[in-house]
Amino acid sequence: MSSVKIRENFQQARWNEPIIYEISRPNVRGILPPKADKEIVELVGDVVSKLPDGIRRKELPNLPEVSQKHVLAHYIRLSQETMGANLSNDLSEGTCTMKYNPRVNEDLVAETDFAELHPSQDEDTVQGILEIYHKFQKVVKEVSGLDRFTLQPGGGSQAIYTAACIVRAYWEDKGEADKRDEIITTIFSHPADAATPATAGFKIITIYPDERGLPDIEALKEAVSERTAAIFMTNPEDLGMYNPIADEFVKIVRSVGGLCFYDQANANAFLGVARAKEAGFDMCHFNVHKTFGSPHGCSGPASGALGVTEELAKYLPVPLVEYDGEKYYLNYDSEKSIGKVRDFIGVSGVILRAYAWTMAMGAKGLRECADVSVINNNYLEKKVLQIRGISSAYQGNNITRQEQIRYSFGKMQEETGIGSDDMNARIVDYGIPSFWSSHHPWLIPEPMTLEPCETYSKDDLDEYAAVLQRLSDEAYSNPEILKTAPHNSSSHRRNDEESLDDPTKWATTWAAYLKKHR
Repeated sequence: MSSVKIRENFQQARWNEPIIYEISRPNVRGILPPKADKEIVELVGDVVSKLPDGIRRKELPNLPEVSQKHVLAHYIRLSQETMGANLSNDLSEGTCTMKYNPRVNEDLVAETDFAELHPSQDEDTVQGILEIYHKFQKVVKEVSGLDRFTLQPGGGSQAIYTAACIVRAYWEDKGEADKRDEIITTIFSHPADAATPATAGFKIITIYPDERGLPDIEALKEAVSERTAAIFMTNPEDLGMYNPIADEFVKIVRSVGGLCFYDQANANAFLGVARAKEAGFDMCHFNVHKTFGSPHGCSGPASGALGVTEELAKYLPVPLVEYDGEKYYLNYDSEKSIGKVRDFIGVSGVILRAYAWTMAMGAKGLRECADVSVINNNYLEKKVLQIRGISSAYQGNNITRQEQIRYSFGKMQEETGIGSDDMNARIVDYGIPSFWSSHHPWLIPEPMTLEPCETYSKDDLDEYAAVLQRLSDEAYSNPEILKTAPHNSSSHRRNDEESLDDPTKWATTWAAYLKKHR
């Protein structure tokens, strides 16, 4: 690894930039909008006075007051403090599939023919984007084998929530909603597979792994009952292991009448290889913004494509994009629909990018995407497991990892005191974004989850392994440099203020901050 070049002298801008409201000054203006022309005033009059009192502002909106120059400087500084898929070796983001997003697709969504569409336009004037929706639905139907899709959900978590709402509607329709109140998931599935059904009102039962690291099928047999509404499971799970007997899980849940939902957000490894249909699932979803080449939106802008069997199609959110042989149209005619889960028909820019990416790849390209993802992952595994202090979850179980792996610095932490958080703080000093560790609880000690999808070259994989080797050498020879990291990055260690762990003091907007802290 010593011959591989790493960023020895990486130095990122570190501005300690305040938020824009903190640089706001009263009466400073970046732009002065012109008043309406006299001719317009004469034609339409005083529009504001005609508005009902209920929708007229009583006071001006609380907007930051900053000059153009300082707005520009503010956002340039923030951009200089950012690392990401287009700037750095971003395979750190395990479970997120940070693949390359073709720039030509950004040009597509910037075209005025698309960018100036309005979602309330008449259907006859938006036939182009409706056609793209309809054709992309065909793509995900083919990839999954399921019968009907909605592209309305605004991300993977919302797609899973939509699935939970469909499960609820299904059992309400059968008059069994009061009895069917339990949903089963697995501990290494995405947390949304537990959180969103809980939000929809279900009790959650979690299956833990067997000695190989796969969901324990005997525990599933004990968990199912007449109260089972459905199972929600990710495959491959976040450990990177594909469950080869997922169909057996389906049969067990079916034996008590439950529905089966397949979380396929980690789909890169099996495009063109395995489908939800053949495993017997009733529903599945894809994170379009991960698998199909749109930028990773992390709940916005994003898109969760949810597919169902024909039996469950009547519960899908409306409108559905359909084609009558002559024109594309929005179908609201569904008595059993759970209703809308998002405004309009979804995040059209994500779908346009994904459709363009899929058409460029073609069927053979999608299969090659899967093959290269698995090759990359297993090549990187061989490099990483040669590094002192690093192991992988359930190492030695003879199960080939798919598109990602959850590693562990547990041994390193025992021998040097350096663990996942320290390694994460130091890795950014080499121009590599912090890695995804794991959702809680940390069943794998001191975790690190890496996902080198088809985007990354052998040089990228070698560089990443070389940086991990460097960090390991430092941990065993000079651990203090990791404990005090980062040194060259814009990021920093969080301090230990109690307020950081106090939800009553958290604020997600400036208005919320002012209410709580002033």
